[in-house]
Amino acid sequence: METVKHIDMQTPNGAQLNLDALYQIAPSCFTEARGEDGEMHRVVDFNKLRLLLGDQTVEDAPEVYDFTWVGKRAALQEAAAPINKTLRPCPEESVDWDNTQNLYIEGDNLEVLKLLQNSYMGKVKMIYIDPPYNTGNDFVYHDDFFDENYDKHNFNEEGERLYSKTQFDITDKFKKNTDSNGRFHSDWCSMIYARLMVARSLLTNDGVIFISIDDNEQRNLKNICDEVYGETNFVAKLIWEQGRKSMAAQVAVNHEYCYIYCKNKVANILGDSAIENTNWREKKLGLEAIYTEFDRLKAIHGNDYQSIEKGIRLFYKNLPEGNPSKRQAQYKCVDERGLYFPGDIAQGTGNGGRFDILHPLTGKPCKLPKGGWRFGEDKLPLLLKENRIHFGEDETKVPCLKRYLKETEYEVVSSVFYKDGRGASKRIEQLFGAKVFDFPKDEEIMKKFISLVTSYPQTESIVLDFFSGSASTSHAVMQLNAEDGGKRKFIMVQLPEETEEKSEAYKAGYKNICEIGKERIRRAGKKIKEEHPEAKDLDIGFRVFKCESSNYKDVAFAPKDYSQDMLAGLLDNIKEDRTDLDLLFDCMLRWGVELSLPLSSQKVDGCTIHNVNDGDLVACFDGNVTEKVIDAIAALSPVRVVFRDSSFNEAANKMNLFELFKQKCDWTDEEVKKNVRVI
Repeated sequence: METVKHIDMQTPNGAQLNLDALYQIAPSCFTEARGEDGEMHRVVDFNKLRLLLGDQTVEDAPEVYDFTWVGKRAALQEAAAPINKTLRPCPEESVDWDNTQNLYIEGDNLEVLKLLQNSYMGKVKMIYIDPPYNTGNDFVYHDDFFDENYDKHNFNEEGERLYSKTQFDITDKFKKNTDSNGRFHSDWCSMIYARLMVARSLLTNDGVIFISIDDNEQRNLKNICDEVYGETNFVAKLIWEQGRKSMAAQVAVNHEYCYIYCKNKVANILGDSAIENTNWREKKLGLEAIYTEFDRLKAIHGNDYQSIEKGIRLFYKNLPEGNPSKRQAQYKCVDERGLYFPGDIAQGTGNGGRFDILHPLTGKPCKLPKGGWRFGEDKLPLLLKENRIHFGEDETKVPCLKRYLKETEYEVVSSVFYKDGRGASKRIEQLFGAKVFDFPKDEEIMKKFISLVTSYPQTESIVLDFFSGSASTSHAVMQLNAEDGGKRKFIMVQLPEETEEKSEAYKAGYKNICEIGKERIRRAGKKIKEEHPEAKDLDIGFRVFKCESSNYKDVAFAPKDYSQDMLAGLLDNIKEDRTDLDLLFDCMLRWGVELSLPLSSQKVDGCTIHNVNDGDLVACFDGNVTEKVIDAIAALSPVRVVFRDSSFNEAANKMNLFELFKQKCDWTDEEVKKNVRVI
């Protein structure tokens, strides 16, 4: 008789995920060997792998190009190590729990990223993070990247480590990474490296990550990203001039950077070949003022295009320097279609068409551009018919193609842009009625970043921010959805760092950053709804989860440490303070089910049956599960089914599960093994 498998209690092992990925590429490099547990395992045969790679391998070379720091190996191991934690749902702190698809998660972001791997691997289209800049006064997480070769020398006269694990003990909420720390840059590199390694696995194949940074660590960040994401997947380093005054003695630094990397740059550029890729474009600034002036002039002059042209040129001339509309001053010609500028008609490669285009007034062939025409002779009749060629006063001038403003409203984003950084602080202060957060990220800039990679047809993408701070990214997602009708979903992750007792935030009742972030989403969502009454289906809710210890009791004791009372308490392996909802979401995490899916429940024969997304996962955690309960579960056509180990009065009842599900769901033995679990 078959036994029912237990659901995994740990997050995925990063090393195993890497092995699985390698197996997809090079299965011939794998063999089987018996492990320490006596079981046969799939393992890598390095000799075969070296043969497959030919000369493109290196081992113990005296000199190689490498970027390293103290603690890097430990950070790599930490990124791959599984953890035994869970995310506990908090409906009472959430907004629109039953319907929302957004998530707000409190906890150490490295732990949260690991917990999300099963459910969200390869599903996140965009990640934005604004990590600590390592200024000497900001917070680094409590990771312990102990390096024996380095740290064994760092002991005081009493034999205690000068740089000790207790500085990063789990009981500490955070620590300041001051520049007196001997591993000032190394600790920051280890912190960000481990998180970027795990975050990469969550991105879709064409996914993109944006990382804000300043001069303190931007050089190290670039090296780390080149390693984690690959140099060829680097997109750009944006420079954001913020206009904040600086009292520097030499140069006023009024900018910061944003690094952009793709998981797979080729896939991102190509996109879906069947659908036009509208990403990496932004609308030109100042268009509204130009169109308003054009409409005013047209109302006065009708079809007198020369008079309209004179008026529009005067409009551009009178604009002050720096006005965004002035950047479009080349659009100063007018015809029946509107404003245009005469663009280059030549073929840049020099291999363009060479045929006659007759001037409409003189009837003579116009001057041929050096590279030839950029279109073929077969397209000429249509261009002439649609009046899309701009001719000079006579045939001695090379004609131009008309580039209409209405048809060229979007342009490739510039790597340098200006946005006063103080505006975001003012807006959040107005939203709360108090200064609850210093230097929040600008939600308008976040909206710009998000729109660059989640434009149509990807407006239902998942956007993740695992250093979410005041939750500017969630604000931007809701605002953008209201404006373009998108259904983007956000996942915010933030460590609940305590606010200082003297701060306005603390005095206003916000004891940690997570409380500020959640309240901002509530207030911003309400405000956006009021400003966009047409966005009736706008999702401004969020489900709250908190990263906490496992739902299961620790039973790893030596036999001599057990007592009779302990054994009685271990008949049920679930902690007493955990609810059905805790267990359900833990199963969803372990079994790869998204945490935002709809839930329902029903009572059958005294037992509660929980149903996730119409059968994606069906669970019953009550005792004494009867055949009627299994009948009801089978009627839901489940994909996954989970029970509590203590739900069956006798072992025989648990064993009988196989036969019942084979009969009622028409499953094979293998399908029952795969689809049914106990906790």
